[in-house]
Amino acid sequence: MIDLVLGFLQTRLGQALPRGPHGEPQEKLFVYAGSDKNDATSFKSDAISALLIRIEEEATLRPPDRYARTAGDGVRQRVEPEIRMNLWVLFVARFPEYGEGLRHLSRVVAYFQNHRVFNQENSPELDDELQQVIVELVTPTFSEQNEIWGSLRAAYLPSVLYRVKLVVFRDPDARSLIATQELIQSVSQAPSR
Repeated sequence: MIDLVLGFLQTRLGQALPRGPHGEPQEKLFVYAGSDKNDATSFKSDAISALLIRIEEEATLRPPDRYARTAGDGVRQRVEPEIRMNLWVLFVARFPEYGEGLRHLSRVVAYFQNHRVFNQENSPELDDELQQVIVELVTPTFSEQNEIWGSLRAAYLPSVLYRVKLVVFRDPDARSLIATQELIQSVSQAPSR
């Protein structure tokens, strides 16, 4: 699921922000950050790298009874709760010319300012497992920024941090179990001939 979200954002940015001299998309403008043998994070030159730096559970939207679900016929059932996650994604610009990196980073900010919510209506290519993806700018303090770059074991590069909200993990077995239970109940309640 996490890979679907990051891949979707990378593809959308690549399509929406062409870089070629005539507006054509340039391959590999948006890439994933990597690491080398000493585990220091490396960022590809002449590209904007996406790096997942944190995963957190979104607890504010949790239902009061996490294990209860009401079926279509009103019967309450016990299921494993879904988990709603927020992904913290750092976009890092590494270009030979500092100004070019700032220009591309500005384009990322402008794109997400105009496209904060992605769903099946405005993004039909969004995977069916993802109902909605919300992108929110996060401004870390100087000490938080220092901690991020220190943990990456890399020198600071122009970057912007986003919280990608509401990646929902559901147990597919629980959904099929509920559907089966609902089918059994509807058949058993149907009038016999």
